[in-house]
Amino acid sequence: MSAATSTSTVMVLGGDQEKGRAVDVERSAALESFPDQDKDKSDEEKKKIDRDLVRKADLWLVPWLAVLYCFCFICRTNIGNAKLQGMEAALGMEGIDYNMSLTIFFIAYAFFDPITNAILKKSSPRVFFTLIMVVSGVIVTLTGLCTNYSGMLAARFFLGVAQSAFFPGVNYYLSCWYKSSEIGLRSAVFFSAAALAGSFSGLLAFGIAKMDDVAGLQGWQWIFILEGIATFLAGVVCWFMPLDWPATAHFLSAEDRIRVQRRLLLDKQSVVAEHFDKRYVYEACKDWKTYGYMLVYTGCLMPLYAFALFLPTIIQGMGKSGATAQILSVPPYACAAVFTIVVGYFADRTRCRGWCNIVPTLLAITGFVILIATDNVNAQYAGTFLGAMGIYPTIPNSLSWVSNNTEGSLKRAIALGMVIGFGTLNGAVSSNIYMTKEKPRYWTGHATVLAYLVVCLLGGSLLVHFALAAENKKRKNGERDSMFEKLSKEELLIKGDKRPDFIYTL
Repeated sequence: MSAATSTSTVMVLGGDQEKGRAVDVERSAALESFPDQDKDKSDEEKKKIDRDLVRKADLWLVPWLAVLYCFCFICRTNIGNAKLQGMEAALGMEGIDYNMSLTIFFIAYAFFDPITNAILKKSSPRVFFTLIMVVSGVIVTLTGLCTNYSGMLAARFFLGVAQSAFFPGVNYYLSCWYKSSEIGLRSAVFFSAAALAGSFSGLLAFGIAKMDDVAGLQGWQWIFILEGIATFLAGVVCWFMPLDWPATAHFLSAEDRIRVQRRLLLDKQSVVAEHFDKRYVYEACKDWKTYGYMLVYTGCLMPLYAFALFLPTIIQGMGKSGATAQILSVPPYACAAVFTIVVGYFADRTRCRGWCNIVPTLLAITGFVILIATDNVNAQYAGTFLGAMGIYPTIPNSLSWVSNNTEGSLKRAIALGMVIGFGTLNGAVSSNIYMTKEKPRYWTGHATVLAYLVVCLLGGSLLVHFALAAENKKRKNGERDSMFEKLSKEELLIKGDKRPDFIYTL
């Protein structure tokens, strides 16, 4: 069996020896294409080689992807900072015009989101990510030159199209490099960039706004222009970064490339991607977990964007304005970034992804209860900390949960695209719930976020957790074995995580 054939047919493997025999045969055949170069080494030597290999991937991939996401997130949320610097008046925006400029971004983003992983699979990661950053940078720079509301709508729409590929692409890309017990922390480090972006955005906006009237441009315009140029330059640098698949990564030796692919096989994952087979797409679309995770992720993402887009406005509603509002938006994001990494580390170590959603969600719920229940400024500010620390960790944890429980890279790519796309579509809701007429308490905004947290994020996480626990119990008790016996080897591979020998991460 050739390496290419093995790569395209290997699926998740596991279960006890008797149940998994047919699948183990397929895995063994695939592993023959990736010979074990360390079979004569001691266990301690093997562990050291594995640690060094993971460290190489960590150093070459994760920090740079986090930096890129920081730029991406600033690009999509800096409109909130520009609003505080007079953007609406300059463009003649009235009523719900600002809300619509946010909404159109999410519509474009959600529409193109599910298909972007398929594009990544057909291209080089380096080309894929470079193109996204360069195009995003150009669009954001030109946003600063908009002279009317129509121009702003067009700019936000095309920014949504350009950036729809980045987040699902990175999550899929990481799943092709790391074992299921490792991806949560890496996703958390990567996503913490979103929280850091909130901090940087406020600080940058504070400084850039002082350029008002430089070259005849207003402060809000310079926010877009300078941050857009920085994103463009990050895209240029991206071209020279070692973003590639494990089988072709030039920062690894030939031996290490084989080791990466072997460890993914042994971790019950495919190496990179199967050949395109519509049956994998059908399996993703028919799987109840896909829709359960869509519910969970909706409960993450709508509150996330509501928080990110309107935190400066919320703080302004507390009686702060201008530079003070920008500066006060920094600390909640910084705390969220640290807590996101802590939760990601704990979730990887314990494999309790459901509870690592549930507990932070309770923090977020407490924060928004405070925001809606009191007009005490200090209490409200404390509520923003709890809100940020509760919302941000659930994003990477939920997506890692999807990756852990979706077998086969193509099915995983489709499932992630559906989950992220549907969640992002609900970002359009977040764009229309904080209404100026309700300033400073924003009853509708806070109440809607609270409802999403309780019903979708908390309720969805509890539902998926206990449903998977019940299914695991049935599989361990042999109640699903009859399904296994009726399937041919090929059908067994297509079924992926629906096989009775696959045990779900809770």
